[in-house]
Amino acid sequence: MVAQRGKDLLLKVDDDGTGTFVTIGGLRTKSLSFNAGTVDITHADSVGEWRELLAGAGIKSARITGSGIFRDAASDERARQLFFDGIIRDWQIIVPDFGTITGAFQITSLEFTGNHDGEVSFDLGLESAGPLSFVAI
Repeated sequence: MVAQRGKDLLLKVDDDGTGTFVTIGGLRTKSLSFNAGTVDITHADSVGEWRELLAGAGIKSARITGSGIFRDAASDERARQLFFDGIIRDWQIIVPDFGTITGAFQITSLEFTGNHDGEVSFDLGLESAGPLSFVAI
């Protein structure tokens, strides 16, 4: 993958559970990380006492973080409501020249900040809440 514009990494939410995805706020920075837990099966007879892992085992998860400004009152209210109600919705993460990741996520952190001479900004954290699908571009 060659260099891409950061603004092309999009984060969208299925706002009302109908399958229609809308871009959340005016995100300026976004990050997506995948994690996979391991299951250690090392035993007394492991060759050279090297650790052995069980293939295909462990827990997989994804975390999305973003920060930016809300474009309007509707996007502000959308994020707040999803957080305070603990609602799990389908989200899409579109990575240019890579593909689209879709799946259930829950907002696990929501932070508001602001300077006296600037706009209010927010930081958002999402954790995967089920299986994810990937469609390559």
